[in-house]
Amino acid sequence: MQVGVQAGAQTEAQTGHRIVVVGGGAGGLELATRLGDSLGKRGAAKVVLIDRAPTHIWKPLLHEVAAGSMDPNTHQLEYAAQARWHHFEFQQGELLGLDRVARTVSVAACHDEDGIEVLPARAIAYDTLVLAIGSVTHDFGVPGAAEHAIKLDTAAQAERFRRRLIAACMRAENRIGQQDVVRPTVDVAIIGAGATGVELSAELRNTAYVLGAYGLHHLDPKQDVRIHIVEAGPRILPALSERVSGETTKLLRRLNIEVLTGERVTEVREDAVLTASGKTVPADLTVWAAGITAPKVLGTLGLPVNRMGQIEVEQTLLVRGEDSIYAFGDCASCAWPEMNTTVPPRAQAAHQQASFLVKAIRTRLQGGVAPEFRFRDFGSLVSLGRFSAVGNLMGGLIGGSMLIEGLLARIMYASLYRMHVMALHGPLRMALDTVIHWLRNKTRPRVKLH
Repeated sequence: MQVGVQAGAQTEAQTGHRIVVVGGGAGGLELATRLGDSLGKRGAAKVVLIDRAPTHIWKPLLHEVAAGSMDPNTHQLEYAAQARWHHFEFQQGELLGLDRVARTVSVAACHDEDGIEVLPARAIAYDTLVLAIGSVTHDFGVPGAAEHAIKLDTAAQAERFRRRLIAACMRAENRIGQQDVVRPTVDVAIIGAGATGVELSAELRNTAYVLGAYGLHHLDPKQDVRIHIVEAGPRILPALSERVSGETTKLLRRLNIEVLTGERVTEVREDAVLTASGKTVPADLTVWAAGITAPKVLGTLGLPVNRMGQIEVEQTLLVRGEDSIYAFGDCASCAWPEMNTTVPPRAQAAHQQASFLVKAIRTRLQGGVAPEFRFRDFGSLVSLGRFSAVGNLMGGLIGGSMLIEGLLARIMYASLYRMHVMALHGPLRMALDTVIHWLRNKTRPRVKLH
């Protein structure tokens, strides 16, 4: 899909400088929106956003989509509509290549659900290029993972898991394939105990209760729907503090979620997960949430990448050795000098970098000196659905790190998504969107049932 800046499209001579943003995730879409409002609206530059999908959904919501507690159709944003509202152009297609001499990016053709081509392959010219294509789940080549484990990189994958979960519960209810057992069960194995795996486990426990309430099964939602988290490291939530990890483990175990740490997965089978210690974890459904890696296409562009495939950037977020190509978010490796490491792949980092690039690109277009990016860690929050939330806040106001949990943490976690919506639409539309979704939730089931 291709959408012009406005109904009466401006000419190339009027728009001048072409800024192309590849990737419509949290950071890329925020960047294109704000550049469109500040530069595209007044004709100071032409802003183009490229993404392989026609719609955007905030990736931290995908575990809720997988559990059925969120209908993706009500939270997806059409790129074409956002482009029309905020004075940029949208081009649908997957990134295939980069020609740095001609200053063009190659975009793949798009096909409909019947395989018929609807958009041709094409080359899109740029003066300034920004790469923000995020990350994908990494299964580390474990045998059977690609065939039998579902990843949660897209709304379609999350929806596939939800449908399979409901089907598994209905099969167990009717003892299909379990005629000889005393009590039918549904086993869900989640490989990886980072934020996605932990949040999904709690949402699934809530889903088990709700599906039973709506009569889709008469299983005991706490005993017969069995949830297992398998983590290779010594504790869950390894990116957070030991205190947050410990409190979260206690909460999960109170929900009767089995937490297995120090268990490296060696094989994923259709009905089980095998570990290096010899354990066999039963699994009617398996989710792989154990790690991330950069998309493979980044290694074909001729740009410097690290061992994870991320593009190496300077503190200005310019790609090393380049003067017109930026990269940010999960696909970029940016130094964090204060911590002697790199900026972590989190939504808050992408948001901060998008805000930085709005100012940096405008400064460069005006002939100014490019500033340097500095990441500020405000802490992390993990949602356990309706049961609780836990996390830590960091910053100068509290003088270090502070553990929070319960209602306060749940409110703050919900506010993260609202801040993303506000960055895309402004405070008024964000407030209206909040009210509309609250009213919609009062008139529909708590879990998507079909």
